[in-house]
Parts: sequence; C-alpha cells; structure tokens
Amino acid sequence: MPSSSLMAAARSQYLLDLLAQLPDPRKRRGRRHSLAGLLGVGIAAVTAGSRSFAAIGQWAADAEADVLAGLGAVRGPAEESTFRRVFALISADVLDQVSGAWLHTRAAQAGGRLVIAVDGKAVRGARTREEKAPHLVAALADGIGAVLGQVAVDAKSDEIPAVLELLKAFTDLAGAVITAGANRHHARDPQRTLKLLQTA
Repeated sequence: MPSSSLMAAARSQYLLDLLAQLPDPRKRRGRRHSLAGLLGVGIAAVTAGSRSFAAIGQWAADAEADVLAGLGAVRGPAEESTFRRVFALISADVLDQVSGAWLHTRAAQAGGRLVIAVDGKAVRGARTREEKAPHLVAALADGIGAVLGQVAVDAKSDEIPAVLELLKAFTDLAGAVITAGANRHHARDPQRTLKLLQTA
C-alpha cells in the first residue's frame, strides 16, 4: 500500500477512534448502523462538499463499499433520514471538538511546525433588530483552510479571552506557529496580544 494510502487509512481510523468515544444517544433497539460509522460518513460527505442531509445520503449511496467500510459503515450506506435523526441528537459543540481534533492531524506544516491562524468574524446575516450578530473566533489550519475549532466572543469582552479558551482545546501546541488577525482590539493593546501568543 502506498504511503499516502497508509496515511489516509490512519487518519480515517483516528477519526473513527474519536467518534467511538461519543456516547450513542439512540435507543438500543432498531440500531442498524454504528454511531461512529454514521458520523464518519457524514463528516466525509461534508468534507467532500455535501451541504444538506439529502446530499449526504446521496454521497453515501454513491460511495464504494470499501470507502464506506473505511469510514466505519460496514453495513453499507444509511438513508438520508437516518443521518438527519442522528445528527439532530448529537451535540454540535462536541461534534465540533471531535472534527477539529481530527482536522488538526491533517493540518499543513511549515518548516516542520504546525501553522494555526486565529481570526474573529461576525456571523453574516445573523443580526436582528434586537441583537447584534454573534461574533466568533476560529482557529484555521493553514494550508487546508479547515476550521479546527471556534468559540463565541462574549458580548461584553473582546477576542482575547475567547482566543485563550479556544486554544485550550488543543492538547499539543508545542512548536506550533499561531498567527492572529489584527483588529481594533489588537491594535489598541499590542502588548496584550503578544503575551497571549507567547503563553498559548
């Protein structure tokens, strides 16, 4: 097996290992597919461009049996309705942490160092008459553009505490290069930003 195939298999297995740690919220009776397999196929489908449960179901139906098996779906593809029910039962925050940990293993490296870009953005289209649009801070893996994790910024604070909370989710940042996008808060207090990056 080529080295690239071995790496892909190892990454898929790592994803399944992470997903297998999640408690299954479904009733035991009537389970046909494993939780890890359903989530693994769903994550792979979204990574491949699926943007709806219908698209995830179609991606699974079109996938080869060995691809599905490699993602933990040893009993073949599930129906769209099954994906919809399962994803509705799983905590979005927990799934975000798991997928972020998996994407962390795929992140590109520069000079042998992992490069993570931290940036904050307001959620477009989410503003209402009563409330401002939520503001999120995200950690992106440089090179693949994948979001490794994200947290909301407290309305009464700036991005710095949110960045610290976000970076706590990564267990191993030794030697990593972390970049932070400049905004009005960083510009106003560059020493605080420098301290943040030194202690992360």
